[in-house]
Amino acid sequence: MAADDGYRALVLENDPDAARFLRIVLEQHAGMRVEVVTTAEEALTALGRTTFDLLVSDIQLPGRSGLQILPEVRRLHPAIAIMIVTAYPTYDHAVEALRESADDFLSKPVAAADLRRRATDLAARARARRSERRERVLAVGAHPDDIELGVGATLAAHAASGDELTLLTLSGGSVGGAPSTRHSEALAAAATVGARLVHLDFPDTHLVPAEGLISAIEEVVADVVPDRIYTHGVHDRHQDHRAVHEAVEVAARQVPSVWCFQSPSSTVDFAPNRFVDIDGFMDTKLKMLAAFVSQAHREYIQPDVVRTAARYWARFSPAREVEPLETVRASETVGRGSALRASAAVDGQGIGREHGSST
Repeated sequence: MAADDGYRALVLENDPDAARFLRIVLEQHAGMRVEVVTTAEEALTALGRTTFDLLVSDIQLPGRSGLQILPEVRRLHPAIAIMIVTAYPTYDHAVEALRESADDFLSKPVAAADLRRRATDLAARARARRSERRERVLAVGAHPDDIELGVGATLAAHAASGDELTLLTLSGGSVGGAPSTRHSEALAAAATVGARLVHLDFPDTHLVPAEGLISAIEEVVADVVPDRIYTHGVHDRHQDHRAVHEAVEVAARQVPSVWCFQSPSSTVDFAPNRFVDIDGFMDTKLKMLAAFVSQAHREYIQPDVVRTAARYWARFSPAREVEPLETVRASETVGRGSALRASAAVDGQGIGREHGSST
C-alpha cells in the first residue's frame, strides 16, 4: 500500500443505522475507503483478503462478539488499529478490550467530529507501525505459478503485514503454454497480493546457473535488498527447480534468511522444518492460482488438492493449514520492528506464525 493511499477501514456492525453512520463519517468526513460487514466471520474473511488500517467494531454481534475475534484480527494484521464502539459499555468490556489490544473504546452515541478525529489518528498510527515493521521479501521461481503454489498464502500473510513483495520468475514457461499468456496470468496473480513482478525469459527446461542465471538473480537481489527469500528446494525432480535453487544459494549469499518451498515435483526427500500458519490466507492463495487459467487442467492446481496439502502439513503444527519450508538460513534480528521476524519465530510474531518442526 503506497504511503499516499487513502486509509482503509473495516466496519463490523450489524445495526443498519449505526453502520450507515459509521460509513458516512469515515468516508465523507475522514476520506477513508470503507467496507462494512455484519458478522465476525465476514470480518475475518475480509481481513484475510485485504489490508486495512482500522477496524471499527461493535461488541454485541450475532455469533462471536467483536471482542472474541480480536486475537485472530491481530494475527492476520499485526499493525491494524482497533476501535471498539458499543452501546452497552461496561468496565469489564473496557478491560477486556484493552487486554485484547484494542486501541480505543467508545460509547454510543459518538459525535461525528470525535469519531473522525480519533479514527484518523488511529489509522495514521497503524500506517506508521506497518511502515516501521515492513520487510522486503523476494520470492524466486523457475516458471509462472511456481511461487504461488509454493508460498502463495505466506505471501498473502506478508502483504497483510504491509511487507514489500517482489516475485522473480525466471522463464516464460513456454513448455506449459504461450509465454505472453502466462506472463499476463503471472501479473494478475502478483497483483492479488500487491507484489511487483520481475519476469525474465530464460529458456524453459534449460535453466543453467552458470549461464546467466546467477547474475540475473544477483541483479534483482541488489535492487530489492531482501530481508528474506523464498525459492525452490534442492529435493526436486525438475531440473529447472534445482538450477534455481543452486543459483539462489550463490546469488543470495548475503541475504539473512532463505527458505525453500515445496513444488508438485518435490521428491520424498523434501524435509521441511518450518511450518507457516496460513489460516485466513488460503482463499487469497487460491485466488492467485485461479489467475493461471491456462494451467487450470493440471491436478496440482486444483483447490481441493492445494487445501489437502496445506492440511496434511498442519499435522506438524498447531495450525489448521500451513505451508512447509526447508531452512537454508535463518538469521535473527532482535529489536527491529517485530522481534525475530526474520528468524524461526514460534510466538505468532511476523507473518502469521512460523512453527519449528516437532519431529
